[in-house]
Amino acid sequence: MANRIYLCLAHMSEAGLEQKYIQEAFDTNWVTPLGPNVNGFEEDLEAFVGQGKDVVALTTGTAAVHLSLVACGVEPGDEVITQSFTFCASAHPVTYLGATPVFVDSEKDTWNMDPDLLEEAIKDRIAKTGKKPKVIMPVALYGMPYQIDRILEIAKRYDIPVVEDAAEGFGSRFDGQVLGTFGRYGILSFNGNKMITTSGGGALICPNKEEGERLMWYATQARESYPYYQHETIGYNYRMSNICAGIGRGQMTIVNEHIAHHQHVHQLYEELFKEVDGIEVHSQPANGRYASNYWLTSILIDESLKIKGQENAYKNIITSPVGGVPAVIHAASSARTDCQPNDNVEALRMALDKEGIESRPLWKPMHKQPVYKNSPAYVNGVSEAIFKKGMCLPAGPWVKDEDVKRIVDTIKANVV
Repeated sequence: MANRIYLCLAHMSEAGLEQKYIQEAFDTNWVTPLGPNVNGFEEDLEAFVGQGKDVVALTTGTAAVHLSLVACGVEPGDEVITQSFTFCASAHPVTYLGATPVFVDSEKDTWNMDPDLLEEAIKDRIAKTGKKPKVIMPVALYGMPYQIDRILEIAKRYDIPVVEDAAEGFGSRFDGQVLGTFGRYGILSFNGNKMITTSGGGALICPNKEEGERLMWYATQARESYPYYQHETIGYNYRMSNICAGIGRGQMTIVNEHIAHHQHVHQLYEELFKEVDGIEVHSQPANGRYASNYWLTSILIDESLKIKGQENAYKNIITSPVGGVPAVIHAASSARTDCQPNDNVEALRMALDKEGIESRPLWKPMHKQPVYKNSPAYVNGVSEAIFKKGMCLPAGPWVKDEDVKRIVDTIKANVV
């Protein structure tokens, strides 16, 4: 069998600059959550996102979401509107603060937050609770830009701050402007499977230097200016380490290459799937305003398409990490749930896995997650329908043209 193809793994710079910066951290004994690499990485990020923004490097993208909500004054009893079609890190920090996530479904073109449904949700929450939601948080699903112009217009009308979850959309643009720089705050992620990596890590895009310093203070345990540790505000231990930031500095030298590679791989998938009936590649709207980084390429599989082994889908409970990547999972009580990908999608995932190709179902909508069964949700059926038909295919820097051809050929070979 050929080498296993993973969904999206990090790729180090050819010059090995990551190792250079890491070695400098050890040589100078800067191995703490601050130091020259952290400062340098933040400067590189500020230059990349532009718009005069200040960037604070943090331990994770989830930490950035949490801090952004703290900065917006989210408290117990508040509500935060976020996208239902997303990873759980967009919603969990809302609950950390004792607030309630309010889920808004997707539009068909981008799969991101539906602006019309967003306004309907705002009006209804005001009518039912007597107060407006505290934050609006759109998400750049798989790197695809959201309709930020319409979202901002609605947010301005109701005077609600926007936090952009661009964790999957690093380098994606709307009207030429980098995602994460439109709202009051922007979220970035540098997990091992993102566009660039610091092994783990994230960043918070802030409107200016003053606000960046305030959020940096929160991220370093909110210590007051005394010669001893005095705390008058609850802070957090969220600052990125100098070693991880060293990796990030090296990665920033090849970020544009990574984005171009993902876009190239996506285009290749589009070309190879053109003649395959029943499979549609999800692509950005063709109006020139959207520029997705195509973090992952997603396909939709028609329900009528039959896949070899489809009769065996969901026969057994998963007992090991899906895709071969080490992870912690909790033993399920049943192989099926009330909302899951169609049998042909699962059969294709299993067929690809057997051939050493990692694939993944789309994010299960948050409003269908048991943990959020009691949260308000404004749905139109779009995200559920897409989740049932969708699948993510490998697109990372290690995926070559011949790998894409092998993946498509394997899919075609498994269509009955």
